[in-house]
Amino acid sequence: MSQLGRQAVIVEAVRTPVGRGHPEKGILRDVHPADLLGRCYVEVLRRAGVDPHEVENVITGCVYQIAQQAQGISRNAWLQKGLPETTGATTVDIRCGSGQQAVHLAALRIAAGVDDVVIGAGVEHMGRVGFRVNEGAQEQWGRGFTPELLEHYDLVPQGEGAELIADRWEITRADMDAFALRSHQRAHQASSDGSFDREMLPIVVSGDMHATDQGIRPDTTLDALAALRPAFREDGRVTAGNSSQVSDGAAAILLMSEEKADQLGVRARARVVDQVVLGVDPITMLTGPIPATAKILARNGLTIDDIDVIEINEAFASVVLAWQREHRPDTERVNPRGGAIALGHPLGSTGARLLTTLLHELEDQDKQLGLVTMCCGGGLGTATLIERI
Repeated sequence: MSQLGRQAVIVEAVRTPVGRGHPEKGILRDVHPADLLGRCYVEVLRRAGVDPHEVENVITGCVYQIAQQAQGISRNAWLQKGLPETTGATTVDIRCGSGQQAVHLAALRIAAGVDDVVIGAGVEHMGRVGFRVNEGAQEQWGRGFTPELLEHYDLVPQGEGAELIADRWEITRADMDAFALRSHQRAHQASSDGSFDREMLPIVVSGDMHATDQGIRPDTTLDALAALRPAFREDGRVTAGNSSQVSDGAAAILLMSEEKADQLGVRARARVVDQVVLGVDPITMLTGPIPATAKILARNGLTIDDIDVIEINEAFASVVLAWQREHRPDTERVNPRGGAIALGHPLGSTGARLLTTLLHELEDQDKQLGLVTMCCGGGLGTATLIERI
């Protein structure tokens, strides 16, 4: 990033609680996705004490840009909260890494000198707009995978990709269930001791306030996880219990140039050091964090042991376990507050949520370097390196 001449810094970051992506049981079921995102815009500016007229662009990740998430949700969420119509807006999609890529693009605009103040955000309401809606649209209007693409690649669902990773790295069902249990235990501990409080934007729905991630199961056990049936193969290892949850949520991160932060008297909390988006085999599809981590470490002259806190998305337990076998991190530094298996994975929001959590983890632990890395559908991998100021 420094090669472009300016540093992009993070001055504030907030997220909603993550709700179950269920049209009847999710805590956020009665909140329109644009409203959910808009609340994050308002709150990130309120906490930073920044006039919304200072924001030149908002960039938001969202995967299923259809139905209630169509027609430019980034812009719609901004306008419906009465925020300045002069602010530009873009909605981006690189599948699960969309919220992370939104922050990447925000940082790049600042580093390039195009903008001084940008919000990078993410949203996904899978209870209202999710797999069911997307599949229905493709059945009616045609699929995204053309015959020409399928001549090159025998594409499979993500769950099968997770099974292929388990095959390749010889990861057992017991390994994955143990990892899932640890995710719930860590998330429950973090939720119980208030570790998420500073990053959380409580959401009031019909008079009820929600400030806790809905997917955490503090009472789950290895026996309960072992009793679940495989989800993608009859004799498989991937289950609903060792996979990420279908979820609803939003997050927003306010970035500025260092000079603008000084001018506005706003505290810069971390700088965006570097970013990576790369491609991998689109069949196994989910191995992207392995080369993405290797690339960002090598480019910055670092080893995995130099990173104080790592957030890797728990799309499936096999993804994280394969990454761990390749990079050999101190697992106490990896997802210390649990991950998507317990907290949930609202697709377009998760990258921004992970960066929000990482920022607060670095501050709470008084540490310096943090890494977010994710796998993305279609065979993509992402990585973001931030340094606390």
